[in-house]
Amino acid sequence: MPRIGQKKERIMSLIEVRDLYKIFGQNPKRVIPMIKEGVSKGDILKRTGCTVAINGATFNIEKKETFVVMGLSGSGKSTFIRCLNRLIEPTHGEIIIHGEDVMKLDDEKLREFRRYKMSMVFQNFGLLPHRNVVNNVEFGLEIGGMDKEERHQKALDAIKLVGLDGYENSMISELSGGMQQRVGLARALANDPEVLLMDEAFSALDPLIRTQMQDELLELQARMHKTIVFITHDLDEALKIGDRIAILGPDGRVRQLGSPEQILSEPADDYVRDFVQNVDRTKVITASAISAHAATITYPREDLQAALRTMEKNNTSSVFVVDNDRFLKGIVTIDDAIALKKKGETDIASIIIDDVYTSSPNTSISDLLSTAIQTRYPIAMVDDDGVFRGAVSRASIMAEVNKGTDHSESPIPLQQLQEELSDREDTDQ
Repeated sequence: MPRIGQKKERIMSLIEVRDLYKIFGQNPKRVIPMIKEGVSKGDILKRTGCTVAINGATFNIEKKETFVVMGLSGSGKSTFIRCLNRLIEPTHGEIIIHGEDVMKLDDEKLREFRRYKMSMVFQNFGLLPHRNVVNNVEFGLEIGGMDKEERHQKALDAIKLVGLDGYENSMISELSGGMQQRVGLARALANDPEVLLMDEAFSALDPLIRTQMQDELLELQARMHKTIVFITHDLDEALKIGDRIAILGPDGRVRQLGSPEQILSEPADDYVRDFVQNVDRTKVITASAISAHAATITYPREDLQAALRTMEKNNTSSVFVVDNDRFLKGIVTIDDAIALKKKGETDIASIIIDDVYTSSPNTSISDLLSTAIQTRYPIAMVDDDGVFRGAVSRASIMAEVNKGTDHSESPIPLQQLQEELSDREDTDQ
């Protein structure tokens, strides 16, 4: 089966959010002690007239990751992203970006920060209908005072990056919704910002176009390596594009922060559990999450006796064979090893089976399932450098599939059916 996924670089924190609150209303700071005492959002509104939007958010956003903030309407997710660039002034807390405290920037430095460090893509595109595509993409650079020729070239480069070359002179009204969103994305990318803020960027699009834009964002990120903060209310979208996800509750508090796999496999509370209960786990859980250490021998340094001893020690009927650099050579089975021993031979070269399926650590279980049904052997997990990293057994794949399965309508033995029918008749009487 094909290997997929990208090798992850070592990453560092780019954005640090510490004890962030946003409260709308008169004298909002008086509300913070009430929140810390456990007074509910509804009671605070009744007693003070203030609305709690963000409730003590604390987390880091890593360099080059796609960080998704999601929650239902009213959870504070759009407020949060606007606090990062201070389009909305936080009530309390710290926002450190590249070591710089955004909360302490004066108006001039804040404008410069927004212009060069951070760009934003809005849900409703925010395009200027009287300008054509290239003039829309140039707009932010023009406001910043960039030379006309330079900003025009930067705009053309961004337009090409999002796949709109050929439409440079088209008017916005001539474009589809998906194309308009590409213009908005090109405008945000034109000044090559390190941080890209995307507020419900695809939610106004039709489902098919939305899926296409998600795929294109993933492809762009693989080339751009930006730090992306993405806001959505759609869990499937969050799971698809997010390296990590922060789920906001209705009280504005971060209920859980983790990878898609962690959120699905280990929900932090009942709210998160209810949130994810209808998600197809097999499309999110990956091979690395269910892989296990696999018995191996190193060939040619180890021979037949080592293979038999390793299988016996690990209570398994096969052993993977690797070379000195841990590159996979194949698998040896107990039957072939015993047959070779009966011949009085010790070199296992003739019985190494190289017709073995391999998988990337990032391959989803749904992509492993059909292979697991076909193969007789565990699926070898190999990283992007070709190094053997473990194996995924057929049993572990089926166990993970069954975790997300409702067995209430599963086939049942005839004897059990007869007993259930008999019980119903007795009840009816």
